[in-house]
Amino acid sequence: QNPKTSAIVKQLLAEGNAAELQKYFGSRMEFGTAGLRAAMGAGISHMNDLTIIQTTQGFCRYLEKNFSDLKKRGVVIGFDARAHLSSGGSSKRFARLAANTFISQGVPVYLFSDITPTPFVPYTVTHLKLCAGIMVTASHNPKQDNGYKVYWENGAQIISPHDKGISQAIEENQEPWPQAWNDKLIDSSLLLHDPYATVNKEYFKDIQKQCFHRNINKATNLKFVHTSVHGVGHKFVQLAFKAFDLSPPFAVPEQKDPDPEFPTVKYPNPEEGKGVLTLSFALAEKDGAKIILANDPDADRLAVAEKQESGEWKVFSGNELGALLGWWIFTCWKNHNRDNSAIKDVYMLSSTVSSKILRAIALKEGFHFEETLTGFKWMGNRAKQLMDQGKAVLFAFEEAIGYMCCPAVLDKDGVSAAVITAEMASFLATRNLSLSQQLKAVYDEYGFHITKASYFICHDPKVIQQLFDNLRNFDGKNTYPKSCGRFKVSGIRDLTTGYDSSQPDQKAILPTSKSSQMITFTFANGGVATMRTSGTEPKIKYYSELCAPPGNSDVEQLKKELDELVNALEKHFFQPEKNNLQRKTE
Repeated sequence: QNPKTSAIVKQLLAEGNAAELQKYFGSRMEFGTAGLRAAMGAGISHMNDLTIIQTTQGFCRYLEKNFSDLKKRGVVIGFDARAHLSSGGSSKRFARLAANTFISQGVPVYLFSDITPTPFVPYTVTHLKLCAGIMVTASHNPKQDNGYKVYWENGAQIISPHDKGISQAIEENQEPWPQAWNDKLIDSSLLLHDPYATVNKEYFKDIQKQCFHRNINKATNLKFVHTSVHGVGHKFVQLAFKAFDLSPPFAVPEQKDPDPEFPTVKYPNPEEGKGVLTLSFALAEKDGAKIILANDPDADRLAVAEKQESGEWKVFSGNELGALLGWWIFTCWKNHNRDNSAIKDVYMLSSTVSSKILRAIALKEGFHFEETLTGFKWMGNRAKQLMDQGKAVLFAFEEAIGYMCCPAVLDKDGVSAAVITAEMASFLATRNLSLSQQLKAVYDEYGFHITKASYFICHDPKVIQQLFDNLRNFDGKNTYPKSCGRFKVSGIRDLTTGYDSSQPDQKAILPTSKSSQMITFTFANGGVATMRTSGTEPKIKYYSELCAPPGNSDVEQLKKELDELVNALEKHFFQPEKNNLQRKTE
């Protein structure tokens, strides 16, 4: 019943444009563990009023089946600032339609009255003991996209088999229920609650448990620049700084207010390198700020840059910031826990494609480190399991600039990560140390971990399938490569098929998934490289790392070795020319 999407379809019908209609109606968006992510527009392959109603009807029925007290506890719904003029879709409208679906079935809904960071949704699920949470966001995707992200009662993103159960329930509930389109009904409903004020108060109270140096924060002369890249983060990072008694960061004026057009950047993704930070650099130079903190548009990720003595800006990789935050959070924990026996219950987590630096710190310091599959859904669920067993999960991270620094949120959180990074930098400044110098000190103590990651763009699923099939049948059927250029392969783990050459029974320990591609190669020189497909973008990604034991300080030699390994990986395993792959460009 949306007049805009309806008009688009009628126009295509009038033109007899079968090809476009096929694109819109040929296949339904797939509901996976990441929920939905697609462009806004008409048809069942896009995010629009109808597909949101259908998805929420399915989700509602699935929750009814799983929770006898759903009508007592309810769900939370949040949204970012995305909007799409031509189809009339927006995150706020989708959130209201989702709320209307639940309320029509007698389910209480805690609908945020204004935009919020994504981590506020899992926080609210846990804090108010709700059955589930929905966040309407496409994070750092291009402006035409939107998404529907789902959290379970444990405060973590859903994992299998919930995705399959929800997907099936969507298929069974496609016809909109009688009042589905009339979202105005919710405004007078007693089942509608607004958690905005409560959560804003409680969240900033909870993250203060991670504030250890209030006096240093009050006195520091260090200046920070913050950008929310036209997203939701500005207000919340300002409040986080206030909660830690830090002077507010300078906000990039052109990017601080939400704007669904993202006018100043090509991609609203701070992971894409210096292009996104151009305006931040300019403001930092003008105001004499040493450190830049950049959130992605839904404020669940964080990029950090620091001005070096040379005058150059260094943008830290996700792995480097993970090393710094891991070191810092453990150091703060150690200084506040004099009881040595407590360390046996301390854990840190990272994903299998992230740097192994936390493993090195854990080995030397005596706490536990575990790795999970890629994505915070795995780390959040594992963290909850460990916390339920009485363990302390201090920190989790993934190389894609995602950090979980505070146990109140079982997902990546760019707001708490920003303010904790600011406190760490302020503390280091009292020791006349920069973040870069401290990073080197971490590597000196625990061993250098040099990483390099990138991706190729490929829009043809057949080519991607062929590329991975080729790696599994490299020298004849069912044989993996024995070498990559001059680099000898010493181990293979394939989490698509479940094969792991390093295990006695050759079966991988981590869960496997036939629906996504992921192969990890270990090399005789100590290098590790993983190739995998992205769950939300048309990319084949790779991640590589060389780990050296403490004492090996020839960093340049290590970097040179890793560069050569990556070049060999691209040339022999990706074969970009043959497969017509498009390289990542700045």
